[in-house]
Amino acid sequence: MNSVQITRPQDLHEQMLELGRAARAAAGVLAQASSGVKRAVLESAARELRAASKTVLRANAEDVADAQARGLSSALIDRLALDEKRIEATAAGLEVVAALEDPVGQIIAQWQRPNGLQIARVRVPLGVIGIIYESRPNVTADAAALCLKSGNAVILRGGSESARSNAAIHQCLVRALTQHGLPAAAAQMVPTQDRDAVGIMLRDMAGYIDVIVPRGGKGLVARVQQDARVPVMSHLEGICHTYVHSGADLAMARRIVVNAKMRRTGVCGATETILVDRACAATHLKPIVTDLIDAGCEVRGDTATKASDARVNAAADSDWGKEFLDAIVAVRVIDGLDEALAHIRKFGSAHTDAIITNDATAAERFLNELDSAIVMHNASTQFADGGEFGMGAEIGIATGKIHARGPVGAVELTSYKYRVRGNGQTRP
Repeated sequence: MNSVQITRPQDLHEQMLELGRAARAAAGVLAQASSGVKRAVLESAARELRAASKTVLRANAEDVADAQARGLSSALIDRLALDEKRIEATAAGLEVVAALEDPVGQIIAQWQRPNGLQIARVRVPLGVIGIIYESRPNVTADAAALCLKSGNAVILRGGSESARSNAAIHQCLVRALTQHGLPAAAAQMVPTQDRDAVGIMLRDMAGYIDVIVPRGGKGLVARVQQDARVPVMSHLEGICHTYVHSGADLAMARRIVVNAKMRRTGVCGATETILVDRACAATHLKPIVTDLIDAGCEVRGDTATKASDARVNAAADSDWGKEFLDAIVAVRVIDGLDEALAHIRKFGSAHTDAIITNDATAAERFLNELDSAIVMHNASTQFADGGEFGMGAEIGIATGKIHARGPVGAVELTSYKYRVRGNGQTRP
């Protein structure tokens, strides 16, 4: 259970601060926990989650039913829904994180000065991490696992639509912590859906929370960035592009494009805009558009794209740079690599962008000149995921440039300090 139970609205502020105090104390314990203990906790959490799968699925079914009754979009419900396969994937992710090398205490660099001082830059936990997220209950496990692996205490504030699911998963984490002698407050969940709790986290808990990570839609991230008095690790919307270059192999392009858009349309790595080079449009555009429509995707295109298939709808200006999070995609024919880069820079969100081509020179230009957090060559943008990068899980895809970019795993949840060893040196 959480160390703090919020019971009366008038007590919310003080009880949130108590949540922070408990997390700060737990962070001190966790920072000194051995690699073996942290690994054992996460392995136990995976076992607990599998054992509790029926309980979690029952809780999730209630969340999904409420979401459907409230008329939430199919994309949000897809993010929310769990099944045995997704629970197993989450449990397996916990085990992958458990097996990762412990980042805490790693020596990043070391050197000796002429005066004999030995200096080392060493990884240390950030402290207490507040995570505010929507829809996906697997974030409860993924985020807590990465925080615990990196020696950080975590305060989780999930969305109301997944409250029951989050609580059921959270209890698995708490049981694993206490089994191995670590404080339950190392992974706490805000036990209220009162929106004022988020405001308190952002404005009044700077003494307890070291960094806030928002994971959700544009509105959530904008609110956090506007209101936070705590450092924020930003995860903006995923306006991802796939550019079919004139040197693209058609069979490869068709395969990648459909996967990049349609594998899961509600994830942040889903391609939202497809750019097709005019130099290959005569051979590549129609097959790609047909594949997408046949797969159940609505295609909104420019004049050239509309001419390729009567089923294409005209794209509005607002469709360029839009995160659909649905089976909808914008398609545009462009004149070469320079125009593709210009379009992505204007309309993208610096999340994930891909080029499909067998032209090595064009690929290198795309990878080197485009300043997105993730740039890809001949691969689906849906690989924009910490698990696919070998991190076991991720807290999100950071699109900012300070501290972390791309998938945020355990290593990205650490800072560093300098350890200086001398033998009596004094400064003249």
